[in-house]
Amino acid sequence: MAENKHGLVRLTGSGSGSGECGDDDCPNVYATDRGSFVVQGSTFTGFRAPDGESLVEIPEEILREAVHVLGW
Repeated sequence: MAENKHGLVRLTGSGSGSGECGDDDCPNVYATDRGSFVVQGSTFTGFRAPDGESLVEIPEEILREAVHVLGW
């Protein structure tokens, strides 16, 4: 796991999955130094999140990859 320029550690998108993603243009899960996670994915428009919050939709295999990397 390598830290990126924003202090986040990318847990997915390492090329071990389907291989359909580029470096930064696909769904990913990142770990923060505060013990939380940041997800990158398509904007979910099923309902409006409260102000200051966002909803993203990521494929199940991305979450499975993140869980595997964390050893859960």
